[in-house]
Amino acid sequence: MQFKNNFKKQLSDNLDTHAKLIKIYKDIDFSVELIFKSLKNGGKILFCGNGGSAADAQHLSAEFLIRLRPKINRRPLPALTLAQDTSTLTACANDYNFKYIFSRPFQAIANPKDILFVISTSGNSQNIYEVLKVARKKKIKTIGLLGASGGKCLKLCDQKILVPSNVTARIQECHIFIGHFILEQVENLIIKK
Repeated sequence: MQFKNNFKKQLSDNLDTHAKLIKIYKDIDFSVELIFKSLKNGGKILFCGNGGSAADAQHLSAEFLIRLRPKINRRPLPALTLAQDTSTLTACANDYNFKYIFSRPFQAIANPKDILFVISTSGNSQNIYEVLKVARKKKIKTIGLLGASGGKCLKLCDQKILVPSNVTARIQECHIFIGHFILEQVENLIIKK
């Protein structure tokens, strides 16, 4: 019982932040179209993020590769996380620099039909910034699922989805909701095709 008031406050904050997402619906809608066109044209979606956002990147990639909804059995959709495995991550961090852990594999596997989908609560992660720079050089479209002001990564994202909050937990809660929504809408378009 001692945490009931804190629970109510955080739940209220969560609901308020989610309610504000209606203001950014056009950005979400455009991201659905961008991903659908990429997949339709033979591209793949390359996800990346740090910490909790890395887990979200893996989670969303798995939803495309395997299955999002239990009763919809469609072909696997090409999606990968750039945080591929501990050997690749630690080799890059050791031999080059931690800031290149996403840009090195991205350089190796990305092509112009692909979409880079970055997830960052602050938008200031150096390794996200570096991979966005590579995507810009390779003319690969990017989607940034960001929080607050979007940080320094904002200017390098072709499509920006900014969660209107400065609280990391609220941003991350909205990120997974938005990610699931985008994937579900893309899946709907693919099934109709």
